[in-house]
Amino acid sequence: MKAMIVNEFGDSSVFKPTVLAKPELKPGHVLVRVVASSVNTVDMMIRQMGPDLPLSPSAPAVLGMDFAGTIEAVGQGVTDYAPGDEVYGCAGGLADLQGTLAEYMLADSKLIAHKPKNLSMREAAALPLVAITAYEGLQRAQVKEGQNVLVHGGSGGVGHIAVQLARYFGANVFSTGGGENQLNLIEELGATGINYKTETVADYVQKHTQGKGFDVVFDSVGGANLLNSFEAAALNAQIATTVSLLELDLTNAHFKGLSLHVVFMLIPMLHDHKREVHGQILATLTDIIEAGHLRPVLDDLSFSLEEVGKAHDRLASGQGLGKVVIDI
Repeated sequence: MKAMIVNEFGDSSVFKPTVLAKPELKPGHVLVRVVASSVNTVDMMIRQMGPDLPLSPSAPAVLGMDFAGTIEAVGQGVTDYAPGDEVYGCAGGLADLQGTLAEYMLADSKLIAHKPKNLSMREAAALPLVAITAYEGLQRAQVKEGQNVLVHGGSGGVGHIAVQLARYFGANVFSTGGGENQLNLIEELGATGINYKTETVADYVQKHTQGKGFDVVFDSVGGANLLNSFEAAALNAQIATTVSLLELDLTNAHFKGLSLHVVFMLIPMLHDHKREVHGQILATLTDIIEAGHLRPVLDDLSFSLEEVGKAHDRLASGQGLGKVVIDI
């Protein structure tokens, strides 16, 4: 099979075309003919950092986590899928799991679900990592109908899904963006846009919650922005974040009695821990998507398997809007 491989880690030029043997079928797994994959920030981190990032595979490696494709064969014990089924998932590209940047991949059947019928393969491939992350974060934050929910970075990969899911759960959704294109997308997805470059946290908390703060804050920006989340939160509010690799002053969180949920969706893959939960979330998302409540936003540019380096550059540039997808 054709594949793109990294023999060393570094800039986007490290990807090299190669030919590998098809993966051998294993019990509990399916062999998938990959049609599309999408690029996530963690894919770029693995490519750049290699062994400095504990979850990285050893070189030579096939990277890529998200995929959509068609099942070619099923292993012993797999009963929910059959050859010919169209599926999607986040099932490789780290530790000892072969990634998606190849014509075929072996996927644990617990990590996948049937592809939504109303999405193309490219659209479905854009979803797994970001959609599972957004769903898990909102569920852990116990989002409820009628609550005021703030999503930081609502035009980004995780953020644009969190905006739509929070609306699906019945919340009043507000989201930060940094420019006209971002704010237009946020409004199109059904949230009230907040320009974080021109409005202070105190300003928009007063404007949208009469100074009380937001019941739930989903922070897909994270890092130092968590201090803004603490400031924007109501008393006893819930905060979910996807980025918390830093030292942080929790004083404000203490005096507000906030609950902080750190979402690291790679745990099931990395540690073979409750993998079936990801399959269950994806199946739920398929129902939500087929009912018309959720859609991925794709970047205008598309890339072939051989152009994976350019796809990484596109995501890194910050000039795209929506998920960057690679046609395999």
